[in-house]
This record gives sequence, C-alpha cells and structure tokens, in this order.
Amino acid sequence: MTINPDLQGRSYPAAEVYDVGREKIREFSRAVKATHPAHFDVEAAKALGHTDLVAPPTFAIIVAQRADAQLIEDPEAGIDFSRVVHADQRFTHHRPIFAGDQLVAELHVDSVRAMGGGAMITTRSEIFALGAGESREPVTTTTSSILVRGEGQ
Repeated sequence: MTINPDLQGRSYPAAEVYDVGREKIREFSRAVKATHPAHFDVEAAKALGHTDLVAPPTFAIIVAQRADAQLIEDPEAGIDFSRVVHADQRFTHHRPIFAGDQLVAELHVDSVRAMGGGAMITTRSEIFALGAGESREPVTTTTSSILVRGEGQ
C-alpha cells in the first residue's frame, strides 16, 4: 500500500487526556538523565516559582506520540510502521509541563512529499493543558518528520 497523498491538511482531534503525575516526571527524568532538582523535589520546584514538579522539555514527546498514533493507525493513511524511520523532532514550548497538568494533543498533517518509492510526512501536534470549563492553554507545539520507506527500500 502506498502513502495517501490526501493526508496533507488532515487533522486528528484531541483524543484521550494524559494526566501528568509526579512519578511520571521522575521516571522520565531518570530515563533521559535529567538531574535538575525541580524534576524530582516539589520544594525545589516551588523555590523556583513553579506550582509543582517541572517536566524536562522533551517530556512532551509522550503526549505527541499518542497523537501520532492516530495517523499511524489510520487505515486510510497507508503507513506500514515497520517501514518508518524517524527523521526529525522539534519542540516549541509555550510554557513548562507541570505535575497535575491534564494534557491533550491535536495532530495536523502539514505535508506529505513523495520521495522515491516512499514518502516524507511532517506532522504538528498542538498540546494543550485543560483548564476550568472547556479552556485549553497552549503548552507545546511539536513538529515531527517521518520517512516511510517504499517497498524494496
């Protein structure tokens, strides 16, 4: 199956809520070797003026990958995940991620470009923190590019 060029411009709505917990921040911090006390100690984070533990900047990838899964799992996309090579990942942070945040992500397919027998797909995840009522505060924008190798590559 080939990549559907009509994916460009498609959006996937925010799906499940991701609850950011203190232990999730601590575990992620250990995994990426982030050592700042604000990732582990609530009092250290509060001393810096934060409300709770602060996640390392790349923590947003957890939420972004959940949004990316909607595209990968979309049968109309034509993506065979066994043929995917991750090419690029960028983060634009609007504010830090804190323990206690409830995050959602909307996925947008910004471009689909044929490359040989495969395709380069660039997506953008807009990550928001849910607030009172139906408010959504921008937290992070992630941009990701994947190369989907064609058959025989």
